[in-house]
Amino acid sequence: MMDLFYQGGPLFMSILTLLLLGVLWTAWKGGPLKELGLLALAVGVLGQLIGLYQAFSVLEGFEEAMGEAAGEGLIAGGLKVSLTTTLYGLVIYIVSLVLRAAQTWRRA
Repeated sequence: MMDLFYQGGPLFMSILTLLLLGVLWTAWKGGPLKELGLLALAVGVLGQLIGLYQAFSVLEGFEEAMGEAAGEGLIAGGLKVSLTTTLYGLVIYIVSLVLRAAQTWRRA
């Protein structure tokens, strides 16, 4: 589990973890639950885009240094790493929607 945390990048994964804690706190105390979930999704996508940018920069440097194109395995690995933050943000968003639905159902 910690491997995924470091794979996604400690900065964005820490922000997303704080947002998850915020979602859980907001579900308990009340507040903008759906908005925190959407923020987590947006932060996850931003983390993915920055990760892709960095991965493509590394691939560009690899091609310049080695004089050959990078292999499919290297490209697939970069894409896999970049998807980690988006998946975590999406999971947090789904949790926020489920908690909001539970709150709505409980009030009805």
